[in-house]
Amino acid sequence: MIVTCHTLSVEIPAEFLARIKNQLGDEFEAFLAHYDEPAEIGLRVNTLKLIPAAFAERTPFKLAPVPWAPAGFLVDSSERPGKHPYHTAGLYYLQDPAAMAVTELLNPQPGERILDLAAAPGGKTTHIAARMQNRGLLIANDLMAHRAQVLAKNIERWGATNTVVLNETPARLAAHFGAFFDRVLVDAPCSGEGMFRKEPATRSDWMPKLVESCALRQDTILAEAALLVRPGGILVYSTCTFTPTEDEGSIARFLTKHPEFEIESPPRYPGFSPGRPDWLDDEHLQNPALKQLIRLWPHNAPGEGHFIAVLRKTSGEENPLREAQATPPENAARHDFQQFCTQTLHRQPDETHLSQQGAYIYTLPAGCPDLRGLRVVHWGWWLGIAKKNRFEPSHALAMGLQPTQIKNTHNLVVGDAALAAYLRGEVLSSPGENGWVMLTVDGFPLGWGKRVNNRIKPHLPNWLRQF
Repeated sequence: MIVTCHTLSVEIPAEFLARIKNQLGDEFEAFLAHYDEPAEIGLRVNTLKLIPAAFAERTPFKLAPVPWAPAGFLVDSSERPGKHPYHTAGLYYLQDPAAMAVTELLNPQPGERILDLAAAPGGKTTHIAARMQNRGLLIANDLMAHRAQVLAKNIERWGATNTVVLNETPARLAAHFGAFFDRVLVDAPCSGEGMFRKEPATRSDWMPKLVESCALRQDTILAEAALLVRPGGILVYSTCTFTPTEDEGSIARFLTKHPEFEIESPPRYPGFSPGRPDWLDDEHLQNPALKQLIRLWPHNAPGEGHFIAVLRKTSGEENPLREAQATPPENAARHDFQQFCTQTLHRQPDETHLSQQGAYIYTLPAGCPDLRGLRVVHWGWWLGIAKKNRFEPSHALAMGLQPTQIKNTHNLVVGDAALAAYLRGEVLSSPGENGWVMLTVDGFPLGWGKRVNNRIKPHLPNWLRQF
């Protein structure tokens, strides 16, 4: 049943409002009022490319800090940061401020082995990659093929070079890897109550049966995720919903079946509210330790709301896996790649992990185990495609390089007509030697172009062009 609240401009399910009123009591009116306010825009700086202070100095946007994310900022709702060339250049990712707290509490470290189990569209994956500084192994997975493709594009734009993209079920991943990862993130599919303000479809789709079905699905995913965490490793579970059944309830049910896990007490920031075991209907699940879980409410903290649980695996056996052997490129492909590097780069990528998969050339992340038998979207840093008598560089290669690594660059400036023309896919006038050129915006890589007879033909992917 859908009702229109007299104080609201949006339709909210009546059963949802009744439950929230019962949960929040005196805070209910403040929670209700947030629906009549514009949704906040969160922006997270790409620290693979620059530090937040340097971004703040050059950005045209007025920024306010996100308390729990050093690289996170709030942007005025009147701005359109998704249209700015800096966004195309991967200098930032637009992400809900509450969602930024998840990776901060996951606390990824350079050199670790990390799995983002339900990663699309890539907000938390790109955050993890930045925290890892491209050192270690990051596997980003999504069950839905079309969502995995979106995930791969966002990782390309971000310039992540240590990341594998998979399109697999959690069960198949558990069977393949076992207890291998230092940290596993389960950003679980949920009833999406935290998206009611931003996404009208979540309001119309919501019903109590959806909550129940999501909870059952979450139980299965968590059980499979548990198999992937090494002893001493961390499992983080998060949702963007407010229902206790999917939040405290999912963790309580999980802990009754998995005594090898215990709740960690993460750092507390302004706006972090405790878990509420007393909201669970089953008294047997009302574990006092659930108070250490994190709830973010939109009337108390920036963003649309989130639930976060940090768990540590205290026992079990690690599954040691051998590092994958790269499949060396064919002789012709290797020759063409080396020729491209000689002509275009000051130095070519390390060939130790150079691998060819079909026509695609990759560098595999160090420490990556054998992936054969899995549905792989990208095997690592995608460098380009081996074509007949030539190597064609990928956009991922452009975004993973530093401008100082490129011999030929053509810098464009924000506000310049030539920049707008490049983003539309138009040919640019540019005197110089024939060959591949890196287009930059204010010195940051933007994409490839190929210069022929003093004209640069853009090689910016269609999905990034601004027509």
